[in-house]
Amino acid sequence: MTVRSVFFAGGGTGGHIYPALAVAEKIAEISADTRIHFFCSEREIDSSILGKTDFEFTILPAIGLSANPVGAVKFAKKFYDSYKIAGRKIAEADEAVVVAVGGFVAGPVGYAAKKLGVDLKLINVDIVPGKANKLLSRWAGEAFLQYEETAEFFNKRGVETQVVGCPLRSGFDGQDNSDIREELELDKDKKILLITGASSGAVNINKAVCANLEKLSRFADDWQVVHLTGLANFENVASEYSQAKIQNKVLGYFDEMGRLLRKADLVIGRSGAVSVAEFEAAGAAVICMPYPYHKDRHQYLNATKLVDAGAAVIVDDVADETDRAGWLWDELSELMANNGKLEQMKKCAEKLADKQAAMRIAEKILA
Repeated sequence: MTVRSVFFAGGGTGGHIYPALAVAEKIAEISADTRIHFFCSEREIDSSILGKTDFEFTILPAIGLSANPVGAVKFAKKFYDSYKIAGRKIAEADEAVVVAVGGFVAGPVGYAAKKLGVDLKLINVDIVPGKANKLLSRWAGEAFLQYEETAEFFNKRGVETQVVGCPLRSGFDGQDNSDIREELELDKDKKILLITGASSGAVNINKAVCANLEKLSRFADDWQVVHLTGLANFENVASEYSQAKIQNKVLGYFDEMGRLLRKADLVIGRSGAVSVAEFEAAGAAVICMPYPYHKDRHQYLNATKLVDAGAAVIVDDVADETDRAGWLWDELSELMANNGKLEQMKKCAEKLADKQAAMRIAEKILA
């Protein structure tokens, strides 16, 4: 009896790892005999996330594509090296499927699948496919999508599509009722303003919030702040909070986002596709500050899903730091003073929640 092997490819950000991890958890739940293996990048966040699981993983030297000639040569070499490493690992399996989740790691692994004649499937959670999934659409047989709008791109390339939602890791099912406030030494009687730049943090969001710390003191009697800075930004942001008058907890990273988001009364964050799905699942009221430097503006498009449903507002992450901080304060101060509006936004977010995507994808992969 052959044992099916499922190889997941993606990394560099939590947004590329967490959807794969969510599906892997469900596959392990359904079929204990299935071998699960991850291919990830050399970035610290990848090993940090996967190292806490029981899944095997291989770190590949793949890097992002550069327009610089020297960088392009380096990219090509790293792509080839990663392709060879992944190919050897996949070839060891008697029966295998490769599931690519996007990001620069996915490219060489997907190419290895194509060369070996192994079934290649894609998970694409953004409205607009990224570079890797656009490349891999040449060889993929099936793509699992979060949004209907994405199907047209893949269908034109002959890829079968399934709109299933965004797979969410364990912790977003609402079954853990333990109070995060005690664990983080927070005041049980104060509301929580949560700032997050996703797994790696967001420098511009950090700066905009820190610029408003003095103003936030007017809400100190009723509110407290939990600020997830990103590991690389922790010391700088923690220093800014050292004189803050509002109660705060500054962390470089926090893994159990489901528990934290469910307790937050208001969130400031980016709007990557996974973040948006997590906001929905947690029933969070959100101020979205979409990453502004993607040409396709896919984070802005993701955020509009929340805005259209009444669950969020958008503050543009403009280049001018004074304008950015000022526009954020205009929305932040209004919402922090309006409990009725926050509750309404939370209810709107809950209506969007779909927590079954990971199971749907797992069942289709194993079918």
